[in-house]
Formats: sequence, C-alpha cells, structure tokens
Amino acid sequence: MPENPNRPASGIDPRSPRFGAGITAVLLLIDIFLALIGATAAAAVLLLLIALLFAWGAFAGVRRHPYGVLYRVAVRPRLAPPTELEDPAPPTFAQGVGLVVTGAGLLLFVLGVPLALPIAAALAFVAAFLNAAFGYCLGCQIYLLLVRAGVIRTRAGTA
Repeated sequence: MPENPNRPASGIDPRSPRFGAGITAVLLLIDIFLALIGATAAAAVLLLLIALLFAWGAFAGVRRHPYGVLYRVAVRPRLAPPTELEDPAPPTFAQGVGLVVTGAGLLLFVLGVPLALPIAAALAFVAAFLNAAFGYCLGCQIYLLLVRAGVIRTRAGTA
C-alpha cells in the first residue's frame, strides 16, 4: 500500500511483514507435518506458539512483533531503502485474523475435533505463503474491505 502523502512518514517497510510471513509459513508447514504424522501434542504446542506470536502482532503492533524487530535489526540494514512505506494498520489487523484462525483451530482441537488443528494451520499457511511469496496479504485485504464498508474507522489520512 503506498504511503499517504497527507500523513507523516511513519509507515513500515512493506518487506518486513513479508519477512515475518515467510517465517510463519515455515512454522505452519512444520505444524501441518507434525499434525499429519500423529505428533498432535507437538503440533498443538507449536500452533499455540504461533497463535501467541499472532496475538503479539495484533495487540502490540507489527513494529513490536519479534519478526519486525528481527527484520529491522538484522535484515533491513543490509537492503536498499524501501521505495515506499506502508500503513502498519492492515498488517496489524492481519495478525489478528491469524490469531482468530489459529485460536479457533486450537479451541476446536481442545474440544475434541482433531482435524481442526491441521486445517487451521493449513488455512493460516495459505495466507502466510501468499504474503511471503507474492506480497498478497489476505488479512490486509479484509481490513481494506471493512474500511470501505465503514465497519472499521481509520485515523484521518490513513488507509
């Protein structure tokens, strides 16, 4: 998403959420594998960890997320400056969507639906992979649709 010229340059490097999505996609792929080979306890613990990371991003924001910090400290200094900045609100909302998907999978698993674990991990994997590989953020698209529908209000000059 291009930076809005009506607000200060307080956006984030759009490569940062893609970097985090790549790490998340790998972890989710491992989780799916664990669930499918019958290591459900390990898969549940890993999905809980991933859900907690989504919660961190959703509540603290993508700038304070461990992957965002890792990107800013270890990766960003080795790259050329970004050509544009991105509003952090859509990726932060996307973290909340990831939390809902993984949290629902964990809840259903605990309630006795064993397939909920790999299905939730697979759904989250698709979203993370699309973001990491193609820069297409499903959660960000949901955010923008909700803004256009008037369900979510933004600060003046954003989105």
